[in-house]
Amino acid sequence: MKRLTTLGITLTALALVSSGCATKKFVLSELQAGLDAQRTETNTQISEVTTQIEENQTAISENSGAIEEQGVELEKASKTARDAYDRAIAAGKLAEGKLLYETVLSDSKVRFPTEKSSLSDEAKKALADFAMPLADENQNVFIEIQGHTDSTGPEAFNMSLGEQRAEAVRRYLNREHGFPLHRMSVISYGESEPAFDNKSKDGREQNRRVVLVVLR
Repeated sequence: MKRLTTLGITLTALALVSSGCATKKFVLSELQAGLDAQRTETNTQISEVTTQIEENQTAISENSGAIEEQGVELEKASKTARDAYDRAIAAGKLAEGKLLYETVLSDSKVRFPTEKSSLSDEAKKALADFAMPLADENQNVFIEIQGHTDSTGPEAFNMSLGEQRAEAVRRYLNREHGFPLHRMSVISYGESEPAFDNKSKDGREQNRRVVLVVLR
């Protein structure tokens, strides 16, 4: 619109010259005013575009920082926690795409009956300690429950036992603490991801574990 106005001023000035109604000085003054207005408009548009570019670059920088921060958290996590994060992302289970923390219930502290999946009183107490803060904060989290075993016994049996123990934890959290079943999943690693050396008694106890990976 301003360009049309400038053009109109110019044409008017030329018309005035041709009709003898204005002096040459007046015409040049009008032309200069139109050019100055056009230059001011152009500079304003350039300034606005520059500001927008700077804002976009700031936003990109902030997003990159957030991605790098999340990457550091994932690097600090265990391999199986990173696996859980990838599975949850692929399944669209996470609202914010964050790995919050993981809790390990090892057999050295939370005894499972030998070759069975029923929860001991110690296991129930540990799960209550795990569940109450989440319930109090009312966090909309997703939990992957991972079952692990030592290397004693057949591999197929250990895979099944790990799943049974993870499923026992899932049912308990749902029944006793109200965690929705669709916000939890179970997986068994069996003996495939030992955290310690299976050659020692203590190592085998540590490997008989259930890991709860909390994501959001």
